[in-house]
Amino acid sequence: MKKPLVAALSSLALAGLGATPAMAAPHTTAPHTTAPHSAKAAAVTVDFAGTVSLSNCSGSVIRFPGSADTDPALVLTNGHCLETGFPAPGEVITGQSSSRTFGLLNSAGTKVATLRANQVVYSTMTDTDVTIYRTTTTYAAIRSSYGISPLTVQDTHPVAGTAIKVVSGYWKRIYSCNIDGFVYRLKEGDWTWKDSVRYTSACNTIGGTSGSPVVDTATGKVVAVNNTGNEDGQRCTENNPCEVDANGTVTVRQGINYAEETYNIPACFTTGNKLNLTAAGCTLPKP
Repeated sequence: MKKPLVAALSSLALAGLGATPAMAAPHTTAPHTTAPHSAKAAAVTVDFAGTVSLSNCSGSVIRFPGSADTDPALVLTNGHCLETGFPAPGEVITGQSSSRTFGLLNSAGTKVATLRANQVVYSTMTDTDVTIYRTTTTYAAIRSSYGISPLTVQDTHPVAGTAIKVVSGYWKRIYSCNIDGFVYRLKEGDWTWKDSVRYTSACNTIGGTSGSPVVDTATGKVVAVNNTGNEDGQRCTENNPCEVDANGTVTVRQGINYAEETYNIPACFTTGNKLNLTAAGCTLPKP
């Protein structure tokens, strides 16, 4: 995981707030080979509007293609950013009560409001690394009060070569690079993620960027959620994920960072932004 914000917080994490796999700021502590967008496609403006800051991580207000303006607004971050600690391997959390708060940012990265959760709708670190919170307000209310719209989660697989931006609400920093490719299995400590996104080296994300939306610059849609990177060149240890291919070959890429795809999330939500893990096409891990 992208570790806590600064090394000084590591002792806090180890003291019961959760170890710090190689993703961005945890608790306080197929073959797609060419980009689908034309070289002439005009990039959208990617800024901080709709992103949020958490106590130790980054995140974003998200909607799905089928969401309505009157639906309760959802916030996306990492599984390892969950306030109750890292979900164990194989653990899936749904419907857990939460009063977590989020600092809502405008396009300039200025906090304009505090949003509050009332539920952890879904959280896991198995196969992927996501937490989705339900807030006490709606998309329409947020737009009416602050002029800020949610980010839409793309419901198709991302493509290698795509230009992306990783937008950290915690640090108020935007990283720009491309999708370098996809990892069959990404292993870090006790956790394993499937079909992860590998960035090109320009996205040198740091602790605190965990949960940042990964945005396709041509569409403005979220294609992944930032979560980890190999810091020290170690092999498959916490903060040092390794790549494992279909044949079991292990590759270590020191200094390279990763994200978990989000295209498979929309199929698991139905009318009213309600989670339905038995919905047709839903492939998220189940409890």
